[in-house]
Amino acid sequence: MTLPITDTIIAALAQLVDDSKSNGEYREPSHFDIEFYVGRTGLTSADPKAQGQVIGKAKRVTAILSWAIDNNPNAGSKLIEQLLSKVRASGGFREQSANFVGSEAILNAIFTFDAEGYELSKDGDIRPKVLESLKGRELTLALQTYARRAQKGAQNAALLSGTGKDLLEATAAHILQTKWGLYSSGANFQGLLGQTYMALGLTVPEQAAQPSESPTKALERAMFQTACATNRLRKKEGTGHGRPWLSSITNTEATAAIEMVGTIAGFLLSKLDKNC
Repeated sequence: MTLPITDTIIAALAQLVDDSKSNGEYREPSHFDIEFYVGRTGLTSADPKAQGQVIGKAKRVTAILSWAIDNNPNAGSKLIEQLLSKVRASGGFREQSANFVGSEAILNAIFTFDAEGYELSKDGDIRPKVLESLKGRELTLALQTYARRAQKGAQNAALLSGTGKDLLEATAAHILQTKWGLYSSGANFQGLLGQTYMALGLTVPEQAAQPSESPTKALERAMFQTACATNRLRKKEGTGHGRPWLSSITNTEATAAIEMVGTIAGFLLSKLDKNC
């Protein structure tokens, strides 16, 4: 699981690792714990302590993760996961524990992760939302979240957790369900996408260009072809565990495909918003 890394999540996590503000009491994780996890994730060069600065835990974690957003988001995601695990293991989510982080900090984290497509329980367990349980506007927002993450190259945004669908397939199915009240689960990807284009009033490659048409029509056709090309790169066997792309393509090609999937899904969902 690769957790999302955003400014709001960093702020929420900083509250979870900080010492108590009400009485100034020490809470785990310690500075030593933070140093251990920072070293494990390869982020020591971003640690203010490694540069001789003496600052609190919240500011320290914020500085490290803020650097990671732009320079090493995968390492930042791992650090978020490990610090969350440490807070949970130390009793940070148990009200009876001396390390309890406080109800407000926990609720802030729950709402923040929820907005990024993850469910953080009150006892500290975290998992991706199961999108098949969502409907209507709630599903639209969840898919938009995945699209934003895919646009940043997030590997696990391409194949949705809890389903066998990739982001574009799930987006197309949701749009057809919203617009027409049903969709053909047996249709191949190109047919499903073609129906989605029809539902949104977009132009497919089979429609010949007209002299007076808007330049956006060419963009719509290109996105259709790109979506079909990225779908052909999908690993078809299994249930989506592990790398969701054919082994013959490089990480550079896979990242580009993920980013294009996110861009196209975001485009289709924005068209749905305007049409509804």
